[in-house]
Amino acid sequence: MQKVPVSVQMEGGAAATGELVVTVYAPAAPGKHPLLVINHGRGATAADRAKMSRTQFPEAVKFFTDAGFVVAMPLRLGYGETGGPDLEDSGPCGDRQFTPMFDRVASQIGQVVKALQQHPDVDASNVVLVGQSLGGGGAIALAAQNPPGVKTAINFAGGAGGDAKSPGQPCGPERLQQTFAAYGQTSRLPTLWIYAENDLFWGPDWPKRWVDAYNAAGGRATFVPMGPDGNNGHLLFPRSPQKWQPVVAEYLRGLGYAMPK
Repeated sequence: MQKVPVSVQMEGGAAATGELVVTVYAPAAPGKHPLLVINHGRGATAADRAKMSRTQFPEAVKFFTDAGFVVAMPLRLGYGETGGPDLEDSGPCGDRQFTPMFDRVASQIGQVVKALQQHPDVDASNVVLVGQSLGGGGAIALAAQNPPGVKTAINFAGGAGGDAKSPGQPCGPERLQQTFAAYGQTSRLPTLWIYAENDLFWGPDWPKRWVDAYNAAGGRATFVPMGPDGNNGHLLFPRSPQKWQPVVAEYLRGLGYAMPK
C-alpha cells in the first residue's frame, strides 16, 4: 500500500486535496513491467462508500499480475481508508452533470498513473487503464486526454446515474451520450467497452448508443456486448471473470501484450 497526494480542480477555481490509498501488486518476475490501474465504481450510499475495501477484485488482480502487469488499485477521495470529500455527486436525476464528475475521477486516476510511473518496477511508457461502472467512465475520460504512456482503456459497464430499481432507465442518458461523444472527439487511444445484456443500470440499448456516439465523434472503441450475467449484469467484472478474461486477453494481445492463453 502507498499513498498518492492528489489535488482536484473544482468549479469556481477551488481545489480538493487529499491522499489516495493505493494498493499495488507486482508480478513475481524481476524487471520493469507494464502498469495496469483498476478503478472502482461508486457506492450507492455514503455508508457504502465509507466501508469500501482497498482489496477489491482479487480475481482480476491475479489475472493481470499473472500476465506480467504491476496492478494498482486506488481508492478515490470519499472512499474507505482514503476518506475526504465526495467529489462524485453529479446532481439530481433530472439535471445530472456527468462531465465534471467524470473529469474529477479522471484527474485522480491520472495523478496516480504519474506517481506510479516513477516506480522502479514500472515501465512508464506502457500503461493500461481499467474501470468498472463510474470507474469505467473515468477511465474513458482520462483516455480522452491521451496521457503520456497510456496505451488503452478498458471500460466495464461504464456510466453514471443508474438505479437497479428502474431497469434500463438511467438518469440523463442523452446527456451522458453527449459526454461520451465529447471524449471521443479528443481521444486517440484504442478502447474496449464491455457491457452485459442484463445490466439493470443501463439496459441493453443505452451502452450501444453511447459507444456509437463516441466512435462517430472520432473515438476508437471496440464494443463487446456480453450475454446476461446473474440477476444484474452490471456486476460482470467482479462476479464473472471467467466470462470477460478471454475477451480482454484477446484484445490486449492485439495491442502487443503477451497474455497467457
